[in-house]
Amino acid sequence: MASSLLETHGPIRLCFLSYRHLSRLARSVIEEYDESRLQIEVIDESFEAALATARMRERSGMIDAFVSAGANASFLRGSLSTPVATIKVTGYDTLLAMLKARTLSNRVAVVSYRETVPELDQVRDLLKIEVAQRAYRTLAEAQAAVRELSAAGFPVIIGSSMVCEIAEEEGLRAILAYSLSSVRQGIEDAIELGRIARLESARYAQLDGVLQSLDQAVLAVDRRHRVVALNAPMERLLGQERTDLLGQPLSRPEPGLSLRGTLESGAPERGEVIRIARRDWVLGRTPIRERGQITGAVMTLQDARAIREADTSLRSQKRSGQPPSARYSFADLKGRSPALRRARDTALRFAATDITVLISGESGTGKELFAQAIHRASRRADRPFVAANCSAFPETLLESELFGYEEGAFSGSRRGGKPGLFEAAHTGTLFLDEIGDMALALQTRLLRVLQEREVVRLGGTAPIPVDVRIVAATHQPLDALIAERRFRSDLYYRLNILRLTVPPLRDRSEDIEDLSEVFLTRCLKRLGVAFRADMLDRLHGALSAYAWPGNVRELENICERLAVLLAGFDGPDGPSADLLAHDCPELFGHRQPDRSGEPVPDWKERIDEVLAETGGHRQETARRLGISRATLWRHLHATSRQNADTRVLRET
Repeated sequence: MASSLLETHGPIRLCFLSYRHLSRLARSVIEEYDESRLQIEVIDESFEAALATARMRERSGMIDAFVSAGANASFLRGSLSTPVATIKVTGYDTLLAMLKARTLSNRVAVVSYRETVPELDQVRDLLKIEVAQRAYRTLAEAQAAVRELSAAGFPVIIGSSMVCEIAEEEGLRAILAYSLSSVRQGIEDAIELGRIARLESARYAQLDGVLQSLDQAVLAVDRRHRVVALNAPMERLLGQERTDLLGQPLSRPEPGLSLRGTLESGAPERGEVIRIARRDWVLGRTPIRERGQITGAVMTLQDARAIREADTSLRSQKRSGQPPSARYSFADLKGRSPALRRARDTALRFAATDITVLISGESGTGKELFAQAIHRASRRADRPFVAANCSAFPETLLESELFGYEEGAFSGSRRGGKPGLFEAAHTGTLFLDEIGDMALALQTRLLRVLQEREVVRLGGTAPIPVDVRIVAATHQPLDALIAERRFRSDLYYRLNILRLTVPPLRDRSEDIEDLSEVFLTRCLKRLGVAFRADMLDRLHGALSAYAWPGNVRELENICERLAVLLAGFDGPDGPSADLLAHDCPELFGHRQPDRSGEPVPDWKERIDEVLAETGGHRQETARRLGISRATLWRHLHATSRQNADTRVLRET
């Protein structure tokens, strides 16, 4: 601010700017003041010349207020940050001027700034003179008014100092409308404005000191929307020196910034995002109140990127001390077969990137284990791993689970709304299992999220930025689904950037023995029984010969069943062959599926047998068969075309 260099105490420093008539009158009044109270400089200039001089004095920081009159005062007030006191014409001043003018002529004209004086119509009859009035706002209007009055035969003109100079140039007699008392009052007003400006300057200097300690860009304005304080980050953001910004209207350095609404309403505002210098900033506005009155406002600009980083850090802190969201790593992918080693090496390479991965493979091959291992080996390992099975939810429920919803978005929605899985996985990995079962409408929304990297909750309008790596998985041939118009080709190309194929268990027979030992040891431990190597001696042939349509999941389920069977026999002989065939008919009692994994009639008969044993309970049937419910459903759907009786099975 202009007076920021002044101390609170000491003489008030004024600058008087006007035409020579008023300046001459002002000098006689100034002699009345003690220099210990007032120091005033009188300059005979107006409009552009006066403004240039005033700005020089303002930049020097050694002026508390300016004094002027009429149009000149209005012009300066609209262009300077330092207060400008206006010398006003009173009714008494006008009467004195009229009495003086009557001694010169009975035809007198009064040229006033902005508006005429209605009371003069009453005075003219009392003084018995002819009075004409004109009003002006600009220099050109004043010149035109004087010329018109001169042409009309009015030899005496009463007006401001500027009007008097114009009248004298036209050869007319000029009488100044101001009196000593009005000039004295104008100077007193300027002294008071200067004193208030000093107090405000002291407050703003204190505020400016506080702002300098802040890292975010901050700026303050006074009640007239002039910049009174700002810190170095704001200077750098606006690209201007503080000396050029202080005292200027806020709209000058950056037209998009404004605190006028805050000054008018007094209401703080948060969260608006604006773009300055090719970056996004979060804008905050807060009013400054003193004794209940709004005296200014403060603007803060925070880098949106820094806020996102802080949000990520906060979420990470909240998760500190909790176990990782992904439990499995590459060390948990057991096996020594060439097929598994190739898949594992490929996945390890993918983990070093942030690119979307599409995992394909039959049900039960361990696609989610690979997804978790990729996450655990990536730079996002300490961030969330969130999994969603796209076939496990109805379309409407999956939509709200993935994208979240706002309060009132639908009947029964949670108060306050709920963030979706994309938000929950922010900065981490989102695993979308069985992506081929996603409805087309949701595929469209998913594609937009992948393209824009932001989600909009159900019932909401504001986009929420998310930083999520996508790992998708499917057991279905997506290219065939695209041909059937059941899967969007553009989504497929967005997902199918890095492709990982997980081999079925029948293609990794070398791993069956190792996996069986791992699963059996784990199951026996839960039963309180120690694993012995001889327990698998009689089973190796059957385990290796079986085609495992349910893959690793089926092997784990059969090992659980074997563990219960083996736990009841302490001797080396173990259970009999008949007992093994009874409890594990897949391995000993039935023909196997062919090498393609497609079930043959014996397999369908086995499904019917287990369904009968479980009373039609699909979840238990899938568990006993070692396959997923989705796989069981597909087998039943195929069978239902041949056997209508399966339609009466009880749903779980």
